Amino acid sequence: MTDAAIRKVKPTDKPQRLLDGGGLYPEVSPAGGKWWRLKYRHLGKEKRLSLGTYPDTSLADARGKRGITGAGA
Repeated sequence: MTDAAIRKVKPTDKPQRLLDGGGLYPEVSPAGGKWWRLKYRHLGKEKRLSLGTYPDTSLADARGKRGITGAGA
């Protein structure tokens, strides 16, 4: 995934997830907002953690936060 690919995504009628790896993905809402999410499992249940909004939180920052949480490992 690249920063340019995230910038080019246009909103649709349903939320979109663009997978980056390790459970990290930007989620694009129908209104056009973009949030960094981290999907992980805890005690067998799927959880989601918000890591910030795009472009306030860059791709590199989101990947760094994924590493700090340990949830995507």
